[in-house]
Amino acid sequence: MLMRTDPFRELDRMAQQLVGPGTWSKPSVMPMDAYREGDEYVVAFDVPGVTAEAIDIDVERNMLTVKAERRPTAKADNAKMELSERPLGVFSRQIMLADTLDTERIQADYDAGVLTLRIPIAERAKPRKVSIGAGSGRKEISG
Repeated sequence: MLMRTDPFRELDRMAQQLVGPGTWSKPSVMPMDAYREGDEYVVAFDVPGVTAEAIDIDVERNMLTVKAERRPTAKADNAKMELSERPLGVFSRQIMLADTLDTERIQADYDAGVLTLRIPIAERAKPRKVSIGAGSGRKEISG
């Protein structure tokens, strides 16, 4: 038999039971980190226990949507559940992406329960020099 020692974990578990698992119409929120690394934005989502096939990534206009579904694992017929704290159901996150990001070239990797998206900064959003032509009065933009 397992013993619990953290009273706050028990409160979190009971709150999750009241709310219930996420569904496709009302998914639970998945935790994420987002940061800039050089010329790209990186967004990492925690989706432990989910297969890559159960993850859905969509971009429509500038709205990025990530959904994942964690199903119960198959147990033997004679197994008796003693403790169940791992959340099941559907998890989702929506992020509005800036116009300065190149949504056509998003790369997705999934490793050790972490989905990592790398979104490059669009070439048109990168700083560039403007040169002035000698005596002609016109300006050229070099990219």
